[in-house]
This record gives sequence, structure tokens and C-alpha cells, in this order.
Amino acid sequence: MSARQLVLRQRAELLRALCCGGSSEGLESVLDLLLSWGMLFWEDYQNVLVPCRGLCANTRVLLDLVYTKGDETCRLLLAAFKQVLPEAQRAGLSFGNCCTADLENTRDDTKELHGTAIQTLQTDRPDLVRRLRDHIEGALEALLHTGSFTPSDCDEVQLPVYTPSQQTRRLLDQVRSKGEPAAKVLLQYFQQTEDHPSPSNQEAPPKECLSYQKKLRSTVSAQSHFLRTYGGTSSLSLEDIYTEGQLELAQGGSEAQPQTGALGLEDVVGLVGTLNQEADTVLVSGDAGSGKSTLLQRLHLLWARGAALHDFFLLFSFSCRRLSSVQRELSLRELLFLHCCWPDGDQDRIFQFILDHPHLILFTFDGLDELMQSFSDSEQRHCCPTQCAPVPTLLFNLLQGSLMKGVRKVVTSRPEAVGPTLKRYLRKEVLLKGFSPGGIDCFVRKYHRDPMVATRVLECLRSNTALLGLCHIPVFCWIVSKCYKELLGCGEGEGSPQTITDVYLMILQHFFQRRASQRNTMGIGWVQEHQDTALHLGQLAMEGLGASCYIFTGTELQKCGVTEEDICMGFLIRSKDLSSSTNCKHYEFLHITMQCFFAALYIVLNNNSDRSTIPKLFQPQDKQQQPGFHRACLGHCLTQQEGALKEANKAAETPNLQITATFVSGLLAQRHRSLLLLSCPGPTLDRKSKQVVTCLSKGMQKHFKSIPRPVEGEKKSMHAMPGFVWLIKCIHEMQDSRIARDAMAKLEVEHLKLTYCNIGPGECTALAYVLQHLRNPVGLQLDYNYVGDVGVEQLLPCLHVCHSVYLRHNNISDDGIRKLIEKGIQCEHFQKIALFNNKLTDACTECFAHLLKMKHNFLSLRLGNNNITAAGAGQLAEGLRFNRSLQFLGLWGNKIGDKGAEAIANALKDSQTLVWLSLVDNGVGNAGACALAPLIKNSTLEELWLTKNCITRTGVECLILALESNNSVKAVWLKGNELSPEEVEEMTQREPRLTF
Repeated sequence: MSARQLVLRQRAELLRALCCGGSSEGLESVLDLLLSWGMLFWEDYQNVLVPCRGLCANTRVLLDLVYTKGDETCRLLLAAFKQVLPEAQRAGLSFGNCCTADLENTRDDTKELHGTAIQTLQTDRPDLVRRLRDHIEGALEALLHTGSFTPSDCDEVQLPVYTPSQQTRRLLDQVRSKGEPAAKVLLQYFQQTEDHPSPSNQEAPPKECLSYQKKLRSTVSAQSHFLRTYGGTSSLSLEDIYTEGQLELAQGGSEAQPQTGALGLEDVVGLVGTLNQEADTVLVSGDAGSGKSTLLQRLHLLWARGAALHDFFLLFSFSCRRLSSVQRELSLRELLFLHCCWPDGDQDRIFQFILDHPHLILFTFDGLDELMQSFSDSEQRHCCPTQCAPVPTLLFNLLQGSLMKGVRKVVTSRPEAVGPTLKRYLRKEVLLKGFSPGGIDCFVRKYHRDPMVATRVLECLRSNTALLGLCHIPVFCWIVSKCYKELLGCGEGEGSPQTITDVYLMILQHFFQRRASQRNTMGIGWVQEHQDTALHLGQLAMEGLGASCYIFTGTELQKCGVTEEDICMGFLIRSKDLSSSTNCKHYEFLHITMQCFFAALYIVLNNNSDRSTIPKLFQPQDKQQQPGFHRACLGHCLTQQEGALKEANKAAETPNLQITATFVSGLLAQRHRSLLLLSCPGPTLDRKSKQVVTCLSKGMQKHFKSIPRPVEGEKKSMHAMPGFVWLIKCIHEMQDSRIARDAMAKLEVEHLKLTYCNIGPGECTALAYVLQHLRNPVGLQLDYNYVGDVGVEQLLPCLHVCHSVYLRHNNISDDGIRKLIEKGIQCEHFQKIALFNNKLTDACTECFAHLLKMKHNFLSLRLGNNNITAAGAGQLAEGLRFNRSLQFLGLWGNKIGDKGAEAIANALKDSQTLVWLSLVDNGVGNAGACALAPLIKNSTLEELWLTKNCITRTGVECLILALESNNSVKAVWLKGNELSPEEVEEMTQREPRLTF
């Protein structure tokens, strides 16, 4: 196929590949190459790159233009795409027969033709863009010095909205318009730069900056030394207690994560996983309590001690919670020096150093979801570092790059709180998924220095799998560690913690017990004894959630009746003063989840609350986000303080309302009725409990009604949204099997899809509790979550109602799979499993072999992209030899080689059921291909996937010979093997079912 036909056939794919990142860098790089190869005239370049036209429109103009220029230009366009696009973006595209040697010859030919400086700028344009981007200021100075440029020309080149690469291109364009003399000046400067690297890159920073760095390191170290979250106490050294969480790149999709292990702390700001090289902002997202703030604090401490982040000379850290309280407008200079560290030396020189060396600066912003204002494209553009602007405007322009382009920014937020407007400007997104099982063990042993105590706590956790599932969230692990005396002796019994509400009631009792004057007198009435404190703190928490406020002044505490005795209970901690001009004390709850818990306590214990409070709290997410909802929902609880809430700039954070609703469900569970009866009349508790049950029932029915009718030939499916998972968690908190059974009574689907729903072990516990009551078996799809081994164990109670389980990309190891298979063998309906991209090794294949031997109705086994070798394939073959039902077998992306392929082929040679087999990217050569050929002759096989292996003509000949004996085979996939283009063309003509 000609290059021209390839461009036409792939037009949509080429357009999508170049525009999917939202940055014009790809298009401009392609244009650089085509200009340098002489395939575009300068007029063509100007016609394509029109600033006021959108990226997609400009790309379409380029594709139209190149198509009209003929086959050679199309060939070089494909070559430019291949060179410019990252590997992930060019997957699936065909680039014809372009090769590097041809490109070099083309470049050499064009170089021989140029005779003027302007022509040299054009033919060397890609190299100039790459090498001049760090020397733009020097080049402009040289052009100014010779009179080739005016100050306005320099300003036009250095507009802050341009990336360094774009500034270089604007510089080259301006020089071209100035003529041959300016081009010669630039080339001369470039030659000097190449011969003598700029001393500015080698000289040490000014002494004022070195002094400021020392002071900043000291300040950051002091702020980071003690653990600030989960208690706000100086008794816990961060270095002594810090435990690594699970970090993972967020892109997921069909691209497999590398099998090289978890990301490290420095990978957060490193090159790993970069999707948009022109962007500067890295997002670290995770659920409430997953350890985002602690991770940033650890990074700060390592930088302050010089133990990490050596590429960054200065680090400035900000809390979005505190920035939300800043009312006046600030300049960037004030933001840095007032809110981080005040310089002792020459402020002007230090600030100028920051402006001149953005690549040496790191900003961190903790808790973007706690800002009082969300971002949109209508946000005011602000690119002047000395001009004042509202804090949200400053922050948005910093993150999207209009202000301080080149400074690396790390931002933490809860999932879904960062909208698509801001996500377009992300360099990458990293997910923080809490503790692994090993992390839980490590944290508990660090918290309890007495090994005997730590061992007892861990034994207690292992005997209570529901509680162990919750402890992968660090804040829950901290609560359990802190309340270990209340925990010890609990097994899986009725009184042991099973839910999130149980855990928070445990710490509530722990704090009240600690402050009680007569500690041994606290009995079942301990909530009533401290009811006033609970109501005072609950009202404060409620008003805060209603106004998206998380830091409170003494006046606000006084208005809610919070006394010094209430503060001494320990649920509120002192927050750093927000203003240097006042000595006013500020307070915040131990953790945002603690604020939500007290708000829920207030809703349950307040006898004067409006009857519509609970129904409004459980309203769908879209209604929650309507302006004024938070006042309608939370304000009705405050009838004695009419008008107490102020209107906030935005609706209350939906995640916080959902956490509050989850706690309300748990507090109204029958298991806690006796605890609350002394504080709230029985009829009131019954009414509120019925309201919650009704809301949950209506919420589930709303999800069920949204299920579309199945397409003919397909199963009836429900793609659950995160809101569905939240309702499931609320039902689990109530611990009433009748409610769970009623909720599932009307769910009639064959496939339940819960991909990308942030499902961890705790969510698995809730899902299993509710889904076990399904009337008919379903396929349960949990791909791209973080179930892990602990989550797999939590799912076992509902495995009997699953005919299929999909657990792709869930960090599951052999230990988790052993337990699942052991249970699955006993489940009549269990027929399919998919475990692509986990941490499986040969150690698990014996379990699967046993499954295949025992279950003669098992249909599908997919183990792609794990670490299974020829030895594991041999063990698997032992089970395949006795199985008479398997239809689909997938081992894509393992390491079974020829020996493993031969074992699989021998085991399946008599199969009368297999229709699909994938051994893609397994190092299979000719011996393996020849061993697989008899499967084509003798079986029911329809598709055989051997893409990306080491097969040559010899192996393909065996497959062709086998295909002559079987007309039922639809395709044998062989793309990416060791075949020449001529061999591919010949074999395609001989056997069209071979797909290359």
C-alpha cells in the first residue's frame, strides 16, 4: 500500500494520535521536520499553523496539504509522525516502509542545498529547537546587542503562555522575518554556545539565594519533622512512623503497567509515566485518609535534609485548606515569602533568581479538593508574577502554566475532585492506594515499639478480615493502632469492629475514656455522658461542611458552644495561624473524616433536626451539586441557630457529604441502637433509620432503572458508577442482611461492571456483603481497581453468585489467587476468570491446574501479562490435559517460550472445546509454532494469537500447512514476528487467514 493510501486510510487515527494530549507540541514538531526536509514551503507552514485556529483544525489542514503533495511527502509525513509520537500514541498505526536511513539521506540532501543562513535555520530547525530552548535569553541578548531585535521583539518571543520549545520556534520565526543578518547573528551565537557552554549553567547561585535555601530547608524540616496528620501530636516522629503506600500510574487503559515493581517517592516528580512533557503539574490522587498529606510531608523532609529531590534548589509547600482562608489578593512574591519563608537577604535578587531558574523550583499544594473554588476555562488568565490576584486565580494559572512556566508542581487531591479543565494541564497522574498487607504490618510495628504488643495487634487484625481490609487506608490503621487496648481480644464476633463506623466509635470511646475523671465508670452510657461535647463538635463539623470550611476560629467555636473542655478531648487540634497580623487561634479536626463523623453524630443525636435532613443528604450527586444544596441539607439541622450558615462560594464537597451519609447509616444500625438510646428517643431513632433505608432503596432503584436494554446477542449489563459503590457501602454499614437482600431483589443483570471505581479491600467487603444476596449469577468485573490479596479474600462470600470474575490490574499475587481458587472449585456457577496484569508467578499455576481438573464446566482462563514461565506453563498443561470444557485460554505477555508452548499444545491436542488461544509476546519461536500447528488440524480452534513472538518463515510454513486441513479457523495473528515485508506479502496471498 502506498504512503498516500496509508495517510488517507488512517486519517482519523493520525488526527487522534496527534491531538489526544491537547498540546500543539506534536504538530509543531512534525512541522519542524517537514520544513527541515524541504517537504513544506514557508508559506505552507504559515497556512497550517494559524494561532486562532484549533489544534484539530490545524492538523486537518496539514493532512490535506500533504495528501495533495503526493506519495513522497506522505511517506515523510508518516516518518515524522513515527519520530514525534510517543510509543503509546503510535500504537496501532502503520507507517509503511519509512526507515531511519532514508530520513538521514533526506536530511543530508537538504543540507547540501542550503547556502544562506536563513536556509540553514530551516534545515537545522529540529536541532535548533531542541538545543536553543535553554539559551533563549542569551540569544535574545545577542540579537538585541547587534540591533537585529528590538525590546518589543523580545517580549513577543518570551510571552509566558509559550512553552520553552514554542518560545524557540517564535524566535526562529522572528529571525527569519528580520532577514539574513539576524539569521547569521543567531547561528553565530548558537555556534559559540555549542563550543563554549554557558557559564550560567555552571556558576553557583548568589550567596543571598544560598542563605535563603538554608533558611528554607530549616523551616521545611521543622514543619515536617513530626507527623501532622492523624492526631496532630508532636509525639510521633515522621521518620519513625512513615510507611510507604502503594503508588501507581493512573493512565491504565489497555497499556500494561511495567512489571518492575511499585513507584517510589522520587518517581512522583521524576520522568516515569510522563504523558505531557510540556506540562509541569503532577497530580497525586487518593481517597480520604490514604496518606496524601503524609506523602508530601515525607518528600518535604527528604528535600530539607538533602536526601532526595536534588534537582530542586528551592521547595515551597502550600496547604490549600489554609489558602482557602486567605481573602485578600496576593502576588506570587507574597504567596512565596509570606506563606512559606521570609528571606533575610535581598528579596529582589532572590525572587529574580526564582523567575530566572524555574526548573530549579518545586511547588507542592496539598488538598486541592479543599479549595473554596473550582476551576474552569473561564478563569481569569494571570501571567505577571508581581501583579496581585485572588488566590484561586494565582493557583489555577500556576497549575496550568500561564504563571511560572517551568516550575514543577505536585498537587494532592481526592479522586474526581480535579475536573477535565485542569486535567488537560497535567504532566501525569499518580494514584496513592494506601497500604499493602506488608505496609499494614510495617506501620503497626513502627507504631508499637513493644514487639509483643505489635504482634498481638496484628494477630487480632488477621483474625478479623473485615477490619484488616479497612486498615489498608492509613487513617484507619492509625485509629486501630491507637485504640489497640479496645481492640485486643476481639475476633469476628458481634462486638468486634466490622465497619468504618465501628472503627470511629472505637476512637470516640478511646478519647472520651482517656479524658474521663473516673475511667472505670464508663459503661454503656458513655455516649450520653459526653453528649454535650458530641453535639457541640457535631454542630461545628456540620457548619464547616456546609460552608466547605475545615479551619475554625475561636469565635466560630464559641458560636457552636464548643468549650475548652470539649477542645481538651483531643478531636480538635491547633492549626497554624493564618495571619501574621493577629494572634487569633485556629482549630481543625484531627482528619476530614473525623469532621464528617461528628457531623453524622449531630444528625443522629440532634432531636430538633428537620425531617428532610437525611433525605437531602442521600440525594443523587447531581442534585447535591446544585447551588445552595448544602444549606438545604445541613442548614435544616440548625433550627435553633437560624441563619447560622453563610453562603459558600460553591456547594459542599460531594465526597464529604457521602462520607457523612455513610457514617449516618452506620450509626443508625441496629447493632448501635442500645448505645444511642440513652441519648436519643427510640421512636426518633426508628424514624431516622427508616429514612435511611428508604433513601438507600430509592437510590439503588434509580441505578437499576438506568440499565439499558441489552443489544441482541449480548448480555444484560450494568456499568456501575462510584455512586453505586457508595450506596453499597452504606448498606454494609447498617449490617442488616434484610436490607441487603431487598436492595438486590430487583437487580436482574448478567454482568455487573465496576471498573475504575477506586475499589479497595474495604469496598470488597461491602460488595460481598450485599452481592451475596443476588438471585441469579452474574459476571463481576472489577478491572483496574486495587483489590489486592486482602480484597480477594473479602470477595469470597459472594463468589457463589459469580459465573465470571474479572480482576485485571489489581495487584493480586499468588497468595490471593490460592484462596480464590480454593473457594471457586466449590462454586457451581464459577466458570470464567481474567487476571491480566497482576503479580502472578509459576507458584499459582498448580492451583489453576487443580481447578481445570476438578471443574468440568470451566470455560475461560486469562492470565495475560504476569510472570509465568515455561515451568508454569508445564504445570498448567497438567490441568489442561484433563479438562473437557475450556474454550478460551489467554497467556499474553508472559515468558513461556517454545518449551511452554509445546507443553500447552500437547495438552490441548485432543481438545474438542477450545476456540481461542493467545500466546502473544511470549518468546515463542519456530519450535513452538510447529508444535501448535496440530491444534489447527484437530481442534475446534477459531483464533490463534501469536503476535510479537520470534517466529520466522519456517514456523509460518507449518501453520499454513495446518490451515489447509481446517476451514473453521478464522484467523492466525502473526504481526510483529521475524518476517520480511516480502515474506509477509507472499504468505498473505497464499493464506489470507494469516494476519500480519
